[in-house]
Amino acid sequence: MATSKAAVFDLGGVLIHWDPRLLYRKLLPTEAAVEQFLSTVCTPEWNAQQDAGRPLDEGIAELVTRLPDQAALIEAWRDRVAEMVHPISDSVELLGELRERDVPLYVLSNWGTDEFEAIRGLFPFLAWFRGILISGSVRLVKPDPQIFALLVREHQLHPAQVAFIDDHPPNVAAARRLGFQSVLFTSPADLRQELVRLGLL
Repeated sequence: MATSKAAVFDLGGVLIHWDPRLLYRKLLPTEAAVEQFLSTVCTPEWNAQQDAGRPLDEGIAELVTRLPDQAALIEAWRDRVAEMVHPISDSVELLGELRERDVPLYVLSNWGTDEFEAIRGLFPFLAWFRGILISGSVRLVKPDPQIFALLVREHQLHPAQVAFIDDHPPNVAAARRLGFQSVLFTSPADLRQELVRLGLL
């Protein structure tokens, strides 16, 4: 196994905890109401369209047109997006250690462009990356091989020398097929062991 010389991180679930329940628990009276809203209104399928490049305002407008009685809750997705996220501190600590060792760091993440720009300033560690590739900006989403190819091309990476870290097994499998040294993120402690194994820490 070749020693890794760079690291590519997913964001949500690895460095940033993202969960719309964090917001909607403040807005709805019960956990059941939260789950009902997120399974029937602002659904994962709806959110995935923003990840794939649809502007958030367009997605909001489409829902509000169909469900005007839910307008305030739908619009909160845009207006209070910062309340859905917080850093995964132990992962950020590992990222800092990689930075101290001058490991080239990159992001490849499925995220809507508007949502990402709205929360970007909350996370100073995002300035540590040499490149950030967000799915909504390029209208490609993991595990599509084309988004990995774009990352490689834009930053002149050699996949066999790159650790790719993601919490979603299909993305990890796709990266592995393309020659990356793929790591399935399960916890910061396990990630530390993997980074040591790959020669990055």
